[in-house]
Amino acid sequence: MRELTRFFVDRWQFTLMLFALLVALGAYALMVIPKSEDPITRFPAVGVSIVLPGADAEQMERLVAIPVESALNGLEDVSDITSTSRNSLASISVEFVYGTDPEKKYDEVVRELNVIRLSLPDGITLIRTDRRNPAQANILQMALVSAEAPFRQLEAHARALRDAIERAPGIQQAEIWGVPPSEIRVVPDLDRLAAYRLPLGLLADALRREGLDVPIGAVEAGDRRFNVEATGGFDSLDEIRQVPLRTGDNHVLTVGDVAEVAWNNDQRLHITRFNGERAVFVTARGKLGETVFDVISGVRTEVDRYRPQLPSDIRLEWAFDQGETVRQRLSMLGRDFLIAIALVLLTLLPLGLRAAFVVMIAVPLSLALGVAAIHALGFSLNQLSIAGFVLALGLLVDDSIVVTENIARHLRTGLHPRAAAIAGVAEIDVAVIGCTATLLLAFVPLLSLPEGAGDFIRSLPMAVVCTIAASLFVALTIIPFLASRLLPRGDSAHPGNAALDAVMGLIHRVYRPVLTVALNWPRTTVVLGLMLFASTLTLIPRLGFSLFPENDSPYFLVDVELPHGSAVSATDAAVRHVESVLAAHPRIQWQFANVGRGNPQIYYNAIPEQQQSNVGSVYARFDAWHPNTDGEVLEALRQQLVDYPGARILVKRFENGPPVEAPIAVRVRGPDLAALADIARDIEQRVLAVPGTRDVDNPLAARLIDIDLDIDVTAASLKGIAAGAIDDTLRTALAGTEVASLRDPVGDAYPVMLRASDDDVSSVADLERLYLW
Repeated sequence: MRELTRFFVDRWQFTLMLFALLVALGAYALMVIPKSEDPITRFPAVGVSIVLPGADAEQMERLVAIPVESALNGLEDVSDITSTSRNSLASISVEFVYGTDPEKKYDEVVRELNVIRLSLPDGITLIRTDRRNPAQANILQMALVSAEAPFRQLEAHARALRDAIERAPGIQQAEIWGVPPSEIRVVPDLDRLAAYRLPLGLLADALRREGLDVPIGAVEAGDRRFNVEATGGFDSLDEIRQVPLRTGDNHVLTVGDVAEVAWNNDQRLHITRFNGERAVFVTARGKLGETVFDVISGVRTEVDRYRPQLPSDIRLEWAFDQGETVRQRLSMLGRDFLIAIALVLLTLLPLGLRAAFVVMIAVPLSLALGVAAIHALGFSLNQLSIAGFVLALGLLVDDSIVVTENIARHLRTGLHPRAAAIAGVAEIDVAVIGCTATLLLAFVPLLSLPEGAGDFIRSLPMAVVCTIAASLFVALTIIPFLASRLLPRGDSAHPGNAALDAVMGLIHRVYRPVLTVALNWPRTTVVLGLMLFASTLTLIPRLGFSLFPENDSPYFLVDVELPHGSAVSATDAAVRHVESVLAAHPRIQWQFANVGRGNPQIYYNAIPEQQQSNVGSVYARFDAWHPNTDGEVLEALRQQLVDYPGARILVKRFENGPPVEAPIAVRVRGPDLAALADIARDIEQRVLAVPGTRDVDNPLAARLIDIDLDIDVTAASLKGIAAGAIDDTLRTALAGTEVASLRDPVGDAYPVMLRASDDDVSSVADLERLYLW
């Protein structure tokens, strides 16, 4: 080690060039390293959500979840498959062996779903697949707000805005939320159908046959070949209205005589509002490895270019921007960096300003080398690596302080600067290396954590290890060179400055007597030390304990859940109550309200609820987050919302760590659902009785009440009603059936839906008016 130090001290030209190159390398790495909220990870997992309106949880499990699980289980490298079946919704999550290609496995899942799609029941309105990658949460969320604009106009502008955003560099995908599906709805007059003795199924069959858009074939005439065209598919609403149903007495009964045919997009299964105003949302996800600032800057350019195209009654609100959080964390790193330099200056004043300057050089240089190292290793600058650098700031100056102080001590004895630098390092190099190795070894276990959890947090220990290793290199090479050139040569008769004399006098007057007593009474000293350590453990209950800390961003979620089977209107009323409470708070900057679905994913472990009529969510932002006081603010909001009747309202801060449903979860397994419900109810009561518990959720607490029509199949068959015709008619009347499609002049296809009621939900009275035979 002495030869290494001598080389850098003697070859000062090389050392200067190396110093400049390292500074340039660190500055370049800081500019080009990807900056994002979360680490770059590649989890081989896929989530599948399937919506089948009108099906209860048992039907969803039997008809949808189990067949999909069986199909996906045949894929290679499957590690685990879990599913949750609820009313009208089945959620299936498939995880593959860690290390397999996530994109390849995602494509395999999509391909398998396309194969099994034909065997799933009719009436499925949505099959959605999502990559379960925590690093691909949305980086921005904006809203198109309008109180009067038709939804078709909002949808058109949202699509144009989405396409513009996807043209921005670094954007993987942009999505639209809250736009009701545009469709042509055929709503029959049930009384008129009964008067004409027309079953609803006949109307559906007529529309299916007439709207069929398939090639017919070709004929030859002479030496020419012609493709034959007949009626083809529907091109306008009038064509649908003119579909014949029955002829007689020189009169043709058409669809328009017994049904209303019109455009419809009022069935909002996902209701969205921004700050209480009617809106649709547009979100975007960035590609892995991209710097969030560059991506969002490109998106802003596209959005600003599109904004003038919006009409006066539609405004664009730019709200959630992940770049703000990343910028805040980087500013905190800069603040801690300046604090570290100031503390070095303050604590090294006894050695003089020159010594403090020499040690201060180690802080930015080691940090720059650490950033360059993690960039070369493929990591990004994210919340975990930034936390690692902040942690390393308190450790990286130790080596440089010890080396600088020892060199200064030799200089005070009158030794030549070159000899003082070499001798100062030679005396303590083993101790410095041993101390640094101890610090590095403390983080090695974190580097070796396996699979997804290890990949996710690895940037934190890697940032610490790289920065501390860089500080050791700087302390043994650059610092001796700088000390030999910058530190003043002293005299044994005048060993230091006034500050150093004061510190040394304090050591001799206070510390030396204490040290003498401790060495004379070693056992007593050890016992007192252990007692002091034990006393500090009593502070843990006051500090609190959690496995992962809360995120320090100013964002939070309010989840709303009503009993299964609740109407969307009831959920909307509960969400509006949450909006009114938040709107009255002066520090809430904005809020995104969702009814019928959770808010789009904006944090890596916050998986939103899929489409259900009984769930809602409000995503809101404080003007700033104050950790010491804002916890009480959220608790006050929680108390205001907890008493809303018939709803479970949870105010949640974002937390780090893997996604978990709750800090404590009790699972009960068994084949009998009724017995499981009784056991779950008993456990729920026991948990509620424990002081300090809150937000207790029992999914089986409220069972749906179903209407059993008690159909006499034998009597129906004797009246000539075909098998299955009753179920088909009921499904068409209540949930609606896609019977054809209409293609507009630009080529977009819209479904033609036959439904007994124009309202979002049919009434019991509609069942009594259905004509079956």
